[in-house]
Amino acid sequence: MLHFVNDYSEGCCKQILDRLIETNWQPESGYGFDSFTASARERIRAAIGNPSADVFFLVGGTQTNKVVIDSLLLPYEGVLAASSGHVALHEAGAIEHSGHKVLPIAQKEGKITAAAIEAYVKDFYADPTYPHMVHPGMVYISHPTEYGTLYTKAELAALSEVCRAHSLPLYLDGARLGYALATPESDVSLRDIAALTDAFYIGGTKVGALMGEAVVFVKGAPKGFFTRVKQNGALLAKGRLLGLQFDTLFTDDLYIRLGENGIRTARRLREIFRAHGYRFLIDSPTNQTFVILDNETVKRLSERVRFDYWEKYDEGHTVVRFCTSFATSMEAVEALDALI
Repeated sequence: MLHFVNDYSEGCCKQILDRLIETNWQPESGYGFDSFTASARERIRAAIGNPSADVFFLVGGTQTNKVVIDSLLLPYEGVLAASSGHVALHEAGAIEHSGHKVLPIAQKEGKITAAAIEAYVKDFYADPTYPHMVHPGMVYISHPTEYGTLYTKAELAALSEVCRAHSLPLYLDGARLGYALATPESDVSLRDIAALTDAFYIGGTKVGALMGEAVVFVKGAPKGFFTRVKQNGALLAKGRLLGLQFDTLFTDDLYIRLGENGIRTARRLREIFRAHGYRFLIDSPTNQTFVILDNETVKRLSERVRFDYWEKYDEGHTVVRFCTSFATSMEAVEALDALI
């Protein structure tokens, strides 16, 4: 079988695996108070150009989103997010389980606009019954989005401006951030993200790590954040495992280089589908490719290829997602060409 179903099918990159073996017998303190985590924290601070940022390492994306959002909101507040956003659709109601509501905003190609946020806030407070309603308390975006699209620096700056005007923390989900940073079409750097958001996370699970995400609070973490992480089951006793992985990812630009592999193989994959006359649902520049296939082709390919169902297109066609990763080989992409 060829595997294009997601970007975390494999274990981890060789560099991390080698370091895990090399350091396996080295005793360290638990819960992230180890030398590897301290080093990783400093490497990330250097990469974002903010030596005073608070950096935490959590086990996975859903846990990260839940804990961060819960810690930034007051009890009566909700989080504004694209209707297609991960927290709105694919986290099993984790945000609602924390006692907060996801407040969906109309999106285009996975992105929301500053104008949409401005309109939402203006309309909310124009309603005389607003004290009875869930207040907008923060804004959630993902980069890349669920459709693999990217915010431009101008769009991100506009979001930042409107959020700060209304005292709404701007939080960026970077589950696939490595692919965004490696995409030549993008004009947004890690330092731009640190300058324009209040909090964001650097995804490891989908970009070469066994598991784990690095949360960055640009202006300092909410009170008791570490304890909240523990309360929500997102803290590893062997925190060294997360710290060592991010220390490795942020050595010698490894994080970007792993992202570049996902971008190269995705570009070739799109060339192949295009050459065979297939259409795309959306023009994604990152590692997710959304192809419109006739149902017979879906059935035939699924016998030899793993990919992800996305949505029904019409009675005779289905949108499927092919996802490349840090580990996808060009040989696998060319083998897919032969099957098509």
